[in-house]
Amino acid sequence: MKKETCIIHPPSKHGSIDQIFENIWFVKGQLKMAMRLPVYISRSMTIIRENDELTLINPIQLSESGMQTLESLGKISSVIRIGGFHGRDDAFFKARYHAVIYALKGHVYTNKIGNLPSDVDAGYMQADVVLDVDDPLPVSNASLIWFQSARPAEAVLKLEQNGGILITADSLQNAPHPDEYHNWLAKVMMKSMGFFRPYHIGPGWLKYSGVNTSEVRDLLNYDFNHVLPGHGDPVIGDAKEKYRPALEGIA
Repeated sequence: MKKETCIIHPPSKHGSIDQIFENIWFVKGQLKMAMRLPVYISRSMTIIRENDELTLINPIQLSESGMQTLESLGKISSVIRIGGFHGRDDAFFKARYHAVIYALKGHVYTNKIGNLPSDVDAGYMQADVVLDVDDPLPVSNASLIWFQSARPAEAVLKLEQNGGILITADSLQNAPHPDEYHNWLAKVMMKSMGFFRPYHIGPGWLKYSGVNTSEVRDLLNYDFNHVLPGHGDPVIGDAKEKYRPALEGIA
């Protein structure tokens, strides 16, 4: 049997944990990209509470004071990895809190960026639960909208509350301008790639995942009023119409 060596990264610089809806919180933090150059970008975590247990989407290892605030909200029980290019801090929550790690079928935990291995066993750890389409989730009012053509696998988590909430990894983003978590190198590089726009689809994800754009456009077939993105600020109210130009306009 393969012995797992979970890679624990240092805590991230981050902001406050803000309540967005009943039993839902959101926090922005920083991520060092897996590149030779010191590129630091912004990322966001969503926290869902049900029966005093917390499920984390796009988890961020916070400072000790930040972790204490997170712990005060409930027991950290589950992590759901919905983005194949995400997952940096899943190992921390598995090691420290014994959280159950859910990941999409085919996800590999690796430090690489681009040309990801297709063999899950090539990763530095494995998920506790490997999700396939229609498998149950640890949140009762949640379901996954899968992008079947994306490699690595990607999905959007949909919550049936407050008129419909979409939680995304790299697909739907909302970063009209760089924030305090981007360093100067990231500002220059990401601006040239078209990352700093409101209500947009992640250009890096579109390029490197190979997703069929018709699948992304199909998000318009779902009812949703809010988006909590893995990169950028929450979109509260009228989110479907705000994203419609980007979704209808992709080639």
